[in-house]
Amino acid sequence: MSFERFTTSRRAVLAAAALLPLTARSATAAEPGSAREYYERAARLAGDDPVMKALVKALTPGPLPPSPPAPEPLRIFDDVAVVSTGFVSATALLTSGGVVLMDALGTPDEAEKIIVPQLRSLGVDPASIKYVVAAHGHWDHFGGAQYLADRYGARVMMSPADWDLVAAEKPPNAPARDLEIADGMRLTLGDTTIAFHHTPGHTPGTVSPIFPVTWKGRRHTAMLWGGTNPPAPTAGKRGYLASIVGFAAHMRRAGVDVELNNHGMSDHGLARMEELRAGATANPFVLGRPRAQRFMRIMETMIRGRIATDEETGSGATATVSTRRHHGCC
Repeated sequence: MSFERFTTSRRAVLAAAALLPLTARSATAAEPGSAREYYERAARLAGDDPVMKALVKALTPGPLPPSPPAPEPLRIFDDVAVVSTGFVSATALLTSGGVVLMDALGTPDEAEKIIVPQLRSLGVDPASIKYVVAAHGHWDHFGGAQYLADRYGARVMMSPADWDLVAAEKPPNAPARDLEIADGMRLTLGDTTIAFHHTPGHTPGTVSPIFPVTWKGRRHTAMLWGGTNPPAPTAGKRGYLASIVGFAAHMRRAGVDVELNNHGMSDHGLARMEELRAGATANPFVLGRPRAQRFMRIMETMIRGRIATDEETGSGATATVSTRRHHGCC
């Protein structure tokens, strides 16, 4: 195991670019003039693609959808297993040196009764979990982490900002503060290296990893977006927008062609699990590089629409966020 930090000299440039109008970064279309036009543009970009349409729906203002039923566990890649409550999923990356578990569901009971037996059912020994990565500091992502740390000695990882968030809120089942994820940090376990990128927005310290996966022996590069729904304040949405643009650039450089999400209703992920289970000839999680970039472009366009909605209604200028309960899917 090894840790590595690096700094990105272009980070400030990317953050500034995120706040430019679309016309400043794209010569192909005029800048929308209203929130509705942003949403319509996102819908056109999505077309009939079920993954993209699910993303548009997840980012459209409105109440949370009902939680879907829990799927059976599944290996969605040779070296990636997913267990889920339906509402939230935990993703296990299997390496030659053990397992990195991304997210840990909501409670110790869910860790004991879902994560442990379902990983075993897929041929994964839960005792091989070396790290539990909380993509962000909401209860449904870290609730089972301390159970896994106590039972198997797993180390728990979260960004410093979200460790601080958890410390301030003192939610039930919070893990003891352990390893901090620095922006750009790399974690190597066995034959696999994960790059972690801070993508603040859903929470102040949301983290989105990029990592290699294989499908039928063929290598791909995956990302897992750490938190989908934007924050209530307009300023927070602007920061989230910068995260989207910056992470899309990281994806391009890494050659990301696989998109994953810890809330499978946000990206048609639960349905894709069933397609794969039913014997899909091609892995539906492999989008290809252009389609993965289109996913990020739609997310960017929808968040620009959410900012425009705030500006048109005045709803986000003085909004505050209480993180004591989960704010919006995902």
